[in-house]
Order: sequence, then C-alpha cells, then structure tokens
Amino acid sequence: MRFFNKKTLLALAMSLSFVGISQGQSANTQKRKIDGVVGVVGKYVILDSEIDKTLLELKAQNIPVGSLSRCELFEKLLEDKLYAHQALQDSLDVPDAEVTTFMSEQINGMVEQVGSMDRILKFYNKKNEEEFREYFFEIVKQNKLTQNMQKHIVEKVTITPEEVRQFYKSIPEDELPMIGDEVEIAEIVVRPEVSKEQKQKVIDRLNEMRRDVLENGASFFSKAVLFTDDKGSATNGGFYSITKKSPFVKEFKEVAFSLAEGEISQPFETEFGYHIIYLEKIRGQNLDLRHILLVPKPTDEALEEAKKKIEGIREKIVNKEISFADAAAASSDNKDTKQNGGIMRDQMTMDPRFELNNMDDRELYQLVANLGEGEVSQPAIKYDFHKQEKTYRIVTINKKYPSHKMDFAEDYTKIRNLALNKKQGEELQKWISKKLNDAYINIQGEFRDCKFRNNWVKK
Repeated sequence: MRFFNKKTLLALAMSLSFVGISQGQSANTQKRKIDGVVGVVGKYVILDSEIDKTLLELKAQNIPVGSLSRCELFEKLLEDKLYAHQALQDSLDVPDAEVTTFMSEQINGMVEQVGSMDRILKFYNKKNEEEFREYFFEIVKQNKLTQNMQKHIVEKVTITPEEVRQFYKSIPEDELPMIGDEVEIAEIVVRPEVSKEQKQKVIDRLNEMRRDVLENGASFFSKAVLFTDDKGSATNGGFYSITKKSPFVKEFKEVAFSLAEGEISQPFETEFGYHIIYLEKIRGQNLDLRHILLVPKPTDEALEEAKKKIEGIREKIVNKEISFADAAAASSDNKDTKQNGGIMRDQMTMDPRFELNNMDDRELYQLVANLGEGEVSQPAIKYDFHKQEKTYRIVTINKKYPSHKMDFAEDYTKIRNLALNKKQGEELQKWISKKLNDAYINIQGEFRDCKFRNNWVKK
C-alpha cells in the first residue's frame, strides 16, 4: 500500500489503527475465564472473550468508553457482524489479496511500534508468524467488510447548512462542549534534490532485475522480498490485486492496465519512486500483479543543501522580504498546501484548525507549542514513513484560537461534521432495524436479558 493515494491511505490507516494489539493484550487476562459462544450472526460467531477485547480495542483507539456495559459492548459486536454478513450478501466482498496487503502494512506498523515480531507474537500468544497471520487475517477481513457495508449505507447521505444550524440549535446552551486551544498552521517543505545519477542507478538496478527474470528465469517473487522498498508488500513478493477503482496513484494503474498477462513493465516513476510491474494474471476486471519499488536516496550533500535552502527562505520571511504564504507558493515542495499559503488541514475532516492537546503528530506539536502568531519555527526534519523520505520544513502559526465554548460561526466545520455524523448514524440505525429480520441471529445465555436498542432477540 506504499503507493496508494495519500488521503485514502490515511483514512484506511485510521480506520484500523493497530486494532489487533489491544486484542492480543487481553489474551492473557482471558486464560482463566471459561470462554464460549454467546452470539451468532450469519456465519459469524461471537465469543464471550470478545466483549472484553472490544473494550480494550476502543480504549486503544482513544474512543471514550465511560461506563459502557457488557450488554452495550455485545451489541456493538452484533452490529459489526451484521454489517460484515450483509456485505457478503450484497457482493461487497474484499479480495483476499487486498486483505493480505493491508494486513502486511498493519503488521509492519506494529513491528515498527513495538520493536520486533517476537514481541507481537507474545502479545497475541501465538506460536509463530504464520499462525499469527492466519488469526489477524480474519480480523482485518471482517473489519474491511464492516467498513465497506457502512460506507455503502451512508455514501448518499448529505447535509445542508440549514440542517447544520438546526443541529446546533438543538444543543442546550449549558451542554455546548468546550473547544481546547487551537492553532491554524502553515508549513513550507523543501525536499532534497535527488541527482540524475542517483535516479539512473535505481533505473539500472530495476532493468537488471527485469532482465534476470526474463532471460535467466530468476524469481520475481524472491527479488521483491529481498529488494523492494515497499515494505507493505515485501513479505508477499510484491503482490497486489487491483481494479481500475483501486486507490493506487494514477501512474501505477496506467502502467498496470497497459500490460499483457505475463509481461514485465519497463521501469517507471511515481511520486513514491521507481517501479517495475509483473502482471501475473488477469481475472475479469481484476489484475493480480507483483511489483518492485526502489526509492532513490538523496546524498548527504543534497540534504545539507535542502537545509541551507530552507534556512534562506526562513531568513527572508523573518526579515519581512516575503510573506510566509508567498514563500510557500514560490518554494514549498508540498503540492497539497503550497497554493493555499501552506495552510495544513486535518486529512479526515479538512479542518484547518488543530487542537493543540489532541495533535497526533507530536513532532509538529513540538514545533508549534511555543510559537506565537506569525513566528516562524527553526528548520526541522520531516520524515514521511510511507515514502521513506526525509525533507526539511518550517512552520508558522497564522492564528491562535483560545479555549472557548463551541460557537456556530467560529466552529462551523466541526459542527457540520458532528451533524453529518449524527445523520449518518441515524441512517445506519434504520438499516440495522430493517436487516434484523433478514439474517440468522442467535443470542445465548445471560445476554438474552440485555436491554438492546434493537430487537436482536426477536421477541
């Protein structure tokens, strides 16, 4: 997933962010507890232990759990299983290759977070990596089915400004939430220049691999495992299964769909580096392919030049020779922000305001925490995990927003998102109520006495 569209990648990553670690951490606490089936939805079985695991999962994702009861957690599991079940019925299935690819990306992130695969196996109480992957595959598969179904249900839900206003008016004055200190941030990014020589070395390496496969019968799979810079697909020999709607960058799909079965592409460039693609099989609208990505690295001298360049830009801004916004338009290498004055936005909500105490990017937080309005940070290295790329950046605070009670005019974007989420939730609730009678559902034991929002017991 190294060369997915960046916004799609971020959304996917947020949707499953290390979901399994929390489940693994609960394994040991469940050893002494007698486990058993407490519910069935379609082909999906719910074990008693999953309820406690769900609580840990929600906490791991920083979702407020308050005083959620086991009945409420159980109902959440029932809902998730119903979404996944109906996704299969409605042909919203997820190809196993896509699940495997996404799973590998998640596992690589876990290894990065905890330090080694051995520690992950210990978390999950699994004997080896193969056993863990089989277990985690089912978790990822069901989550993606659930997400596909939810997205399908709410994809046509929209909201008008008047609905946003009515939503805001429905909140009692004394229940309006407090918004913490916020800042609007702009950045300028300078990317070290990769020399033509460095790029050519990468192209030559890819051509050499391509010839070795075509002329000597070498294994494309093995070369991908050993040499690709796409760590998300490395363990699968660079494998992806894609369609024209798959969220890959344009250049990658154009090359992939121009190949004949069994053909290996010439090296080509995307924003992530240089690739070759081996088209393994064409299955209707699906392409099963393998690829190798090599990322040309800038030299130490190029990194130093980038640092000097951004120091020069900062000096001109501080000396009032140019505004930060004009400098961003003229010199920033971040194509997503340079044309709007360098203003950064939350990639999920598109809100340009960041609440200081809830910033996920701690490196960015360190840069802005002590800045005043209009001040410019010292240059700092910015590392892009997915591109495996180092750049330099400076940031400024365009405006500070002190902590305040939610206000319709000042916080419209946040209020709109809350209103839309509420409307989507209502649509999901209507869908669940309608589908309850269409699926096989069985509730067992003490949970038959729960006071559910929906008629899961079908009394």
